[in-house]
Amino acid sequence: MHHRPVPRRPHTARLSPLEELEQSFLALARTARPLTMPAHLVCDDPSEEAWPVDQIRVRLAHPSTRPELRARTWSEVVRRAHELGEPWAVVAVAMTVPVLRRMLSRLARPAHLERQEVEQEALAAVAVALAEVDAGDPGADRELFAAADRAVHRLVYAARRRGEREAGEPMVHLGRLRARATVEDLEGLTVSDEYQVLARAVRARVVDVAEAQLIARTRLQGESMGTLAGERGVSMRQLYRHRTAAEQRLASHLRHQAR
Repeated sequence: MHHRPVPRRPHTARLSPLEELEQSFLALARTARPLTMPAHLVCDDPSEEAWPVDQIRVRLAHPSTRPELRARTWSEVVRRAHELGEPWAVVAVAMTVPVLRRMLSRLARPAHLERQEVEQEALAAVAVALAEVDAGDPGADRELFAAADRAVHRLVYAARRRGEREAGEPMVHLGRLRARATVEDLEGLTVSDEYQVLARAVRARVVDVAEAQLIARTRLQGESMGTLAGERGVSMRQLYRHRTAAEQRLASHLRHQAR
């Protein structure tokens, strides 16, 4: 099977989060010994036993691919990500890129919300959901896409609230955010049920104060990850990874408590 070379960009060009992931993914697929998967997962009568993962993704995203083949392929992708780790976790997240691109192209985002931040938010949400989704769930891919969709819409809503606040316009509050209290663990932040969850997680040492503040300020207060990255002297990518790891621990802790 003929493989196109991985496209190269000038060193001065800054890759977006989706482009950066795509470059890493294609580097796995378009080498002399590409990362492959069994072709029969996604094709009824393949001409070859195994296909590079980029060809698997092309077939996976094609509208003519039957739902049962798509579910079978996603099940194997998620299983490998869970059981084998890297590079399969990168492959699993990269498999969502075609859908994420379409999703984000339709997203109406405020002018002050950068595309880079929206893309990173979507990818972080997929990474968190990937750790939780059941490989045996025939709707595993839909779970990943839904997680990304929820995350970017929360981000857009928070950005709009921030814009309204900066413009001095009235803010629309969602139900549970109307009740306010104060929690010392978060150094006097005004809190609601969501902040109480974070405060209890700090007391249980699931996350530390800095991680709780990062989640609270970006998820609940709508502050920009770029602002916090500059404040903390780290890159946005590092900060997103830090938040993703903290949210994964928090999700695992809450799931354990719910049992």
